[in-house]
Formats: sequence, structure tokens, C-alpha cells
Amino acid sequence: MSLNAEECARTAAELRANLELTGGDAGRAGAELGFDEQRLAQALDVAGADPEDVWLLRDHLEDLVRAAGREPVPYTVLTEEARAAAERWFPLRKAPRRA
Repeated sequence: MSLNAEECARTAAELRANLELTGGDAGRAGAELGFDEQRLAQALDVAGADPEDVWLLRDHLEDLVRAAGREPVPYTVLTEEARAAAERWFPLRKAPRRA
């Protein structure tokens, strides 16, 4: 499963919008996932990133947004239907969950 340039750009914008809803602390989100700055930047940019990292970041940001009492920006490409397809290509890791 690969995304075209428009889908990558849209997904990157949705990830960044959800990051903003968490309070915008990319470093914290990255640290919680074990991502260094470069890996986090690649996942946020989507294009050229490990798809597993993008899905992991997506899920973690959704959790953080909900933990902040907000509603996440919906994903138009990384939908639950797309998750089923992605899981056929590679194993998806679970994001750390907030208590």
C-alpha cells in the first residue's frame, strides 16, 4: 500500500492538525513512541517514511487528542478501511495507550 503525492500531503496536514490539538508538543509525542527527531519528522511528512511509523503516529495522536478532551481531525486516507488493507502489507504496532 503506497500513497500518491496528494494523499501524502493530505495525510501530513491531518497529522499536523491533530498534533496541534494535543498542544503541539511534537517532541513529547515522538519520545513516547521512541522516535528520534528525524524519524518523527519523516513520519509527520509521510512521504518517504516507514508506513508503520505513520500509522503508529496517527493512532498515538488520536489518543492524545482524545485524552485532551478534544475530537481528532478525521483522517481521509488513513481510515479504518485502509487499516485493514495496510495490515495485509505489514504488521501494525499498537500505540502506547493513555490511562
